[in-house]
Amino acid sequence: MSTSRLGELLVREKLISLQQLRQAQEEQRKTGSNLNYALAKLGYISDGEITSFLSAQYRVPAVVLDDYEIESDIIKLVSREVCEKHRIIPISRTGTSLVVAMADPTNLHAIDDIKFLTGLNVEPMVASEAGILAAIERTYADGPQVDDVLAEFAGEDIDYTVDAEDVNVLELEKAAEGAPVVRLVNAILLNAIKKGASDIHIEPYEKKLRIRYRVDGVLMEEMTPPIKMKAAIASRLKIMSQLDIAERRLPQDGRIKLKIGKGKEMDFRVSVLPTMWGEKIVLRLLDKSNLQLDMSKLGFDPKPLEDFQWAINQPWGMVLVTGPTGSGKTTTLYSALSDLNQVGVNISTAEDPVEYNLPGINQVQMHDGISLNFAMSLRSFLRQDPDIIMVGEIRDFETAEIAVKAALTGHLVLSTLHTNDAPSTISRMLNMGVEPFLITASVNLVLAQRLARKICQECKAPIKVEKQLLLDFGFTEEQAARAQIMKGQGCKTCNGTGYKGRVALYEVMRFSEQLKEMVQQGASTAELKAAAIRNGMLTLRMAGIEKVIQGMTSTEEVGRVTMGD
Repeated sequence: MSTSRLGELLVREKLISLQQLRQAQEEQRKTGSNLNYALAKLGYISDGEITSFLSAQYRVPAVVLDDYEIESDIIKLVSREVCEKHRIIPISRTGTSLVVAMADPTNLHAIDDIKFLTGLNVEPMVASEAGILAAIERTYADGPQVDDVLAEFAGEDIDYTVDAEDVNVLELEKAAEGAPVVRLVNAILLNAIKKGASDIHIEPYEKKLRIRYRVDGVLMEEMTPPIKMKAAIASRLKIMSQLDIAERRLPQDGRIKLKIGKGKEMDFRVSVLPTMWGEKIVLRLLDKSNLQLDMSKLGFDPKPLEDFQWAINQPWGMVLVTGPTGSGKTTTLYSALSDLNQVGVNISTAEDPVEYNLPGINQVQMHDGISLNFAMSLRSFLRQDPDIIMVGEIRDFETAEIAVKAALTGHLVLSTLHTNDAPSTISRMLNMGVEPFLITASVNLVLAQRLARKICQECKAPIKVEKQLLLDFGFTEEQAARAQIMKGQGCKTCNGTGYKGRVALYEVMRFSEQLKEMVQQGASTAELKAAAIRNGMLTLRMAGIEKVIQGMTSTEEVGRVTMGD
């Protein structure tokens, strides 16, 4: 189906407006992308909606490839070149039939090609072109397989160990540049990308070297390379991140930029920490293509989203986002900045570190070695004619004081704190030394958040849970009566965990006049929380229960990331 024909049909079916089609076609001309991708990028229609529409048009079953795990023996049947040429990807095989996802299932030339190459009958399914191209990029990622590389070391006599007492830089470099070591490190990095990991942990112990991936917020052991490899792997990663390979007694931080496929890059933030048995290395994966900047897709319920958008669109004041490391605070702040990023607005951010580059926003990287900290950056921002300021974290009284004053002098200030929930943020600021009248005059809204794993859509099934258990967990009588509790049974898609992907839980406390008055009168955190709930605030546990009722997550997950009220 031609893109012009597809656009006409989408407008005719009222899935998009004519104006939206024209804007998407303009985006298509600018970027050279396809129409499906342009419509999805502009947020006019989701990839799933396009796929369902095409399925109805072609009368062929649909498949959404976002979370689809394709087995390696299926991939070997059709080359990447053929997939890219015909906009297809093989997804499974049953006997003599090969199931193939196609952007155009009426393309008989493509079907004949695949039949000839594989000797199998073709069963077409429809998927969006953007989904197929993303799946090709993800599935045909260049690079060696971890198991194949590890097998190379089994028959090797080379000694990769390096004497810790007498570090020889030349020996380290030689070991790190050895072909099997280079292949193993590349495989570790590419395998992490393929599995959707957010972090890689490389941990040396006395008799074991362990590598773990953090997937959907939970660490899982991935492999245990030979212990003799620990110095070579550490040195290879240090060379890639331009660190000092001879320094093995002090912590170091660096960055790796890795090209994967056509035009796609992945950044890794590298942290090296000396431990008793060697250097522990943690790599944080920063994939800008996966950064979700559309607030409506982050997991907000309607009322909290309305409150948050009200706060970030005020001309001045503070919006504080709280939660532990890895709870998605950066994504929430970046989505707010993306929403506010207009030509007529000057936005400056102080970050440690700068995780993603946002065009049109002035981002400053902190550098403690030269005393470039949050407080110094904030002072400089105020001399740069700012409209909106984002401070990575308020850690001390000096930063808090300048941020409050900036909010009181006509600037919108966004920042984060490490507190357990929204109401306790006020106590944290008071403990830092900020006066109550300054807090009430400057703070517009406090948001606390957590990330809970989503139940795998491929293997989820309803389970029976006693009503009393639900009531004890925090469900109301009405919620317990209507709740259909789901659980993932474990399948290939979710690696047997029952979970795939994550959803955010939000506790949004809008700073009403009543709450301001209570802070002035010295109310406790518990009193503030009770008043905020009476005003309509959903606690993290309440927000989690709503997601359980919607079938998105489980009570176990909500219990893992939230406290009972």
